[in-house]
Amino acid sequence: MTLRSRFTLFTVFWLIFILILYNIFVYFFVIRVTTRGEMQIMANKTDLIVETLRKNQMEGIEDPKLLSDMYNANEMMRIVNKDMEVVNIVGIDKELKSITPVISNVVRNETVRISGQRVLIYSEPLYYHDQLYGVVEGIRRLTVLDSYLQILVGALSVTSVGAVVFAIFGTYWFTSRLTGPIGQMVQTMKEIDRSGKLHQVKLGREESIELQQLIRAFNQMIDRLDRTIERQKQFVADASHELKTPLTVIGSYADMLKRWGKDNNEIRDEAIEAIANETERLKKLTHSMLTLAEAEQDDWLHMDRFNVVVVLRELANILSTTFQREIRVHSSTASIMMVGDKDKIRQLAQILIDNALKYSKEPVDVRVRPERNHVKVEVTDYGMGIAESEIPFLFERFYRVDEARHRTTGGSGLGLSIAKKIVDVHGGHVEVFSKIGVGTTIVIQFPRNLHHN
Repeated sequence: MTLRSRFTLFTVFWLIFILILYNIFVYFFVIRVTTRGEMQIMANKTDLIVETLRKNQMEGIEDPKLLSDMYNANEMMRIVNKDMEVVNIVGIDKELKSITPVISNVVRNETVRISGQRVLIYSEPLYYHDQLYGVVEGIRRLTVLDSYLQILVGALSVTSVGAVVFAIFGTYWFTSRLTGPIGQMVQTMKEIDRSGKLHQVKLGREESIELQQLIRAFNQMIDRLDRTIERQKQFVADASHELKTPLTVIGSYADMLKRWGKDNNEIRDEAIEAIANETERLKKLTHSMLTLAEAEQDDWLHMDRFNVVVVLRELANILSTTFQREIRVHSSTASIMMVGDKDKIRQLAQILIDNALKYSKEPVDVRVRPERNHVKVEVTDYGMGIAESEIPFLFERFYRVDEARHRTTGGSGLGLSIAKKIVDVHGGHVEVFSKIGVGTTIVIQFPRNLHHN
């Protein structure tokens, strides 16, 4: 069953239930009010008769005029003594006259049915010298009242049916407008599944705020998917290009070995060295690509609390020994604690320091300092610098500031992409400040206490 049908049926059934309760309440409320009004009329008549007889000391009790002045159509008035004898009576309705009187010393009223019609009986005791003489009874058919009630029932039925019909069409129209954008999104998804091309849903002005938010969220998701797919295509194209170059070199030198390597030692040594170098580049490139792939997994980080100053100084000592270069770590305190993946932070620092060493012959400065709830790390080199127009693309995959020199530096173009990913998963952000001929400073800020899910 569709959402439209469910919503329509729910609304109609709920409306019918409310209308039934409302009609029952109105019907019995009207009966109660109108019956009470009729009873008050009979009470006023019997009160007047009893008061008249009391003032006249029971004189004229058998006078027909006493009751006829109070008589109306569809009524019967009578005075009955305590011996069940009718002393005075007025009325022509035989069914009303056949009702057995009840002698009581208290006021009595009730509604009974005779021949399918409601009849109101009102009885008031009559005293003479403080002794119960009998009762004055007023009996009245509620024919007119019942006819009005039938009209009321008819009116309530017609209006209820009209309300239900209106609710059916109104709800169906409303749900059509409500589910229209949802249906459009479903059709868009089917079209995407069929054609493989991403499409956005057009946003109309008449949709509700919630539907507009839903459509915007859907379109944003489609836009993100589109960008992700484009990045994947670009990544595959770039990776293919990067893999093709060393494979071409290896293939060329292997072919050279086949032709002249056996007889020419110089060519053989050159080919072997070139193949070894390109193989090493392939290993580094493959490792970087696997690292980026692993970074997309939820369990990539292993959180721990550690001293970032100690990690940076240990790494600086190792790289200084390895490359015979000066790497200076500056910190105002020997202990700055943060929560994160210690190995990934170390890898991040190694990538940044390694880049600084490649593009600068001067010492590299690493500064770390605490700032309230954050830890700031700066890596500064005093090399050739980066053009301002190149900085926005610096962390893109396979991007190189100088394509001509990447062979000599041995870079794969993925190091800074991995670094940016490490910063992002730690909830930090990175900024680059550089000037041609002066140097480059990369500033990274991490939260001290990272809540990672």
